[in-house]
This record gives sequence, C-alpha cells and structure tokens, in this order.
Amino acid sequence: MAKKTPASPVAVPSSKPAKAAPKASVKVGARELPPNPPTAPSKELHVFINPSSGRDYVIQFQIPEFTCNCPLTGQPDFAHFTIDMICDELCIELKSLKMYMWSYRNEGSFHEKVTNTILDDIVAAAKPRFARITARWYVRGGIYTNVVVEHRKKGWVPAPRVELPSVATLGQATGLL
Repeated sequence: MAKKTPASPVAVPSSKPAKAAPKASVKVGARELPPNPPTAPSKELHVFINPSSGRDYVIQFQIPEFTCNCPLTGQPDFAHFTIDMICDELCIELKSLKMYMWSYRNEGSFHEKVTNTILDDIVAAAKPRFARITARWYVRGGIYTNVVVEHRKKGWVPAPRVELPSVATLGQATGLL
C-alpha cells in the first residue's frame, strides 16, 4: 500500500497589508540553552553571577519531594530538604538544582552520605559564604532521621544578628512598643 504524502501548506493571500513585527526590547534567545534537556536528571549544577554580592542575604530552597533508595533494601527513602545559602559571587540556578536533586531518585545512598554529598557539590559549584542543608527524612521503621550539614567559607564572619521585638511583646492593647 502506498503511503500518502501530506499536502503542502498553501499561502492564502490576505486583503490587508502585512504589519511589520514590533521590535523586541529584549534579545530573544540571548541565554544559552543548557546542554541537557530541561526534563532530564543531571548531576550538573549551573550558577549565575550574584546580583547583590556586596550584601549577606539568605536564599532558601525548599525541596519537599526528594527521593533516593536505601542502599541495603532498595526501597525508596523520602525527605524534605531545606537548603539555606548566603552566596558569595555565584548563585545556584534553580532549574539545574531541580534536575540535580532529581538525579538521586534511582540511586542508593545512606541519608548521611547523600546529604553531605549534596552540600559538597553545592559548595564546589557556587563557593558560598555559608550553606546549611537540613534533610528531614520521613519515617522508616518507626524512626525519623534529620541530617543537618553546614559549610562556612574560611574567613567569613556573619554580621551580628539584629533582634527585633516579636509581635507578642509589642504593646498589649495599643500595638505600640
């Protein structure tokens, strides 16, 4: 049986004159696409220049659906990761972090090992002033496991903490200090 070839599209003449396309104020396609498709897990962490590197500020990533496998049983382990960072010159690009975290889905690793490896990889990629990962592992065998790991850049001293009054200590009836 012969295959049918689809008909070629035919241009239909318009009675209205063609309008010129408006000039774009931004360069379309100016950003280089990542080497991996955006829906594939990857061990690559991409970074970008910190737009406010002269200031200490916290970037917090919440990853409530982290998954890896138990290296002994092969059963899935689930965790909620919180990553707090004070970046220096570079920041972690969010999509690459998502693909990076996804890359552990089919790997076997102990909770302590995977949490420390993720911190090591973030530090290698972004070289932050400070980074803390809190991994809250969901129950396994009746036991919850929390793993907290930190990195401090050598020589970095955080600014003193500013203590503000809590809402509860503000004037009881008036709302005044």
